[in-house]
Amino acid sequence: MVMHWSSVTRLKYGGFIVGVNWNHAIADATGLKQFMNVWAEMARGAHQPSIQPVWRREILMARDPPRVTCNHHEYEQILSSNINKEEDVAATIVHHSFFFTLTRIAEIRRLIPFHLRQCSTFDLITACFWCCRTKALQLEPDEEVRMMCIVNARSRFRADHSPLVGYYGNCFAFPAAVTTAGKLCGNPLGYGVELIRKAKAQVTEEYMHSLADLMVIKERCLFTTIRSCVVSDLTRAKYAEVNFGWGEAVYGGVVNCVAGPLPRATFIIPHKNAEGEEGLILLIFLTSEVMKRFAEELDKMFGNQNQPTTIGPSFVISTL
Repeated sequence: MVMHWSSVTRLKYGGFIVGVNWNHAIADATGLKQFMNVWAEMARGAHQPSIQPVWRREILMARDPPRVTCNHHEYEQILSSNINKEEDVAATIVHHSFFFTLTRIAEIRRLIPFHLRQCSTFDLITACFWCCRTKALQLEPDEEVRMMCIVNARSRFRADHSPLVGYYGNCFAFPAAVTTAGKLCGNPLGYGVELIRKAKAQVTEEYMHSLADLMVIKERCLFTTIRSCVVSDLTRAKYAEVNFGWGEAVYGGVVNCVAGPLPRATFIIPHKNAEGEEGLILLIFLTSEVMKRFAEELDKMFGNQNQPTTIGPSFVISTL
């Protein structure tokens, strides 16, 4: 596996910080976690990985001849004539994190219809973020908005392809939920949750083959960024559980949404606050004015429990 760099910073109180910057063309979050687990296992004295790495790249290659059989809204080209320019003013971009306690997450779940309450916490937080962000951007009601969710596709392949469990490379997709700003903001939260769930369910083995074929036919086209956002769920990656011999980490995950492994992406990361309360951190970036309106929209939904805190750059795992 190729990395740009890695570093270890020792702290005065005896802990240390492991910083990693890797090329996302080489591996995804799951692949990185597998690599770090092996790294940690060997640091603790292991002579071989507990999960042997596999190379089954042929499973993910384009077919011959290539044929697009699924809708890939995340790669549709959109005209940029009527964009809210505030979203792209790099000079005023700010980074904030919002901590959602388990109690707060339960409150979100009560906002959606009963038949959706078995959905994942990722779906809840992502729908909440999508709605509040869209309102904060103050788009016209007929403007199209997209929410792209990172989906680990390893489990979406047939049982005879189970060796993908040990695959270190990229094996993910980011299907897009698509609607208009008016519909998203005018409907209850459950509307966004349902769109996100349906988008994620699109990722099948056939979808992944179709996606690879699309990359060949359109020569590796870029995903749509106009009025779009990408959310990555790092709760299952559990970087904080990587143990180099000093126990689990205090924190593990990206802390910069622009310079991170997926540019312009938002991340959901498990965390425990200073009081020992478990929950999830939503790391986001917006222009300063939009960020203020975003926080206000959260306040309207949940009161003023979500106080933003500025996040600095790098990828950090800090271990006591």
